Amino acid sequence: MQKSQAADNSSRQPGVRVIKKYPNRRLYDTDTSSYITLAEVKALVMDSEPFVVRDAKTNDDLTRSILLQIILEEETAGVPIFTEQILANIIRFYGHSMQGYMGAYLEKNVQVFMDLQAKMAEQSKGLTPEMWQQFVNMQSPMMQGMMGAYLEQSRNAFTQMQEQMQKNSEQMLSAFGLKR
Repeated sequence: MQKSQAADNSSRQPGVRVIKKYPNRRLYDTDTSSYITLAEVKALVMDSEPFVVRDAKTNDDLTRSILLQIILEEETAGVPIFTEQILANIIRFYGHSMQGYMGAYLEKNVQVFMDLQAKMAEQSKGLTPEMWQQFVNMQSPMMQGMMGAYLEQSRNAFTQMQEQMQKNSEQMLSAFGLKR
């Protein structure tokens, strides 16, 4: 077995699709043995298909880079999710002592929001247009309950982040022989 082939096999996780990125910026899907576009990678994301993007030469993981590229295209193509203020605030966290906490906090909140969205979609099946309008306008008790649950979970995530920061601070102070 050749070295590059061995590297491919050792880095492949079962059930995870491998996409290789070549120097010419083309993406090669090893499952379908064909070149794919960024739009097709976005479709994999939308379908919750597990995949990894690897540099064809070095085998480095480029997945985050490709996902950021998709976000950039989406942000510039239509109605953006991120305002300039949100982007500026996120940038301010890079290199800040809170960077690690911010990433975990955002991840938890987005997951909670995704769970809420799935729950709303499930519970809204069979609604009439009038009921759907009430639902969307937050006038239904069910919608108010779900939003309340979302806010509570968001508050819990923030509280967990604060507790972790306090624990880390106490450990650091303790390591220097200082008590709070």
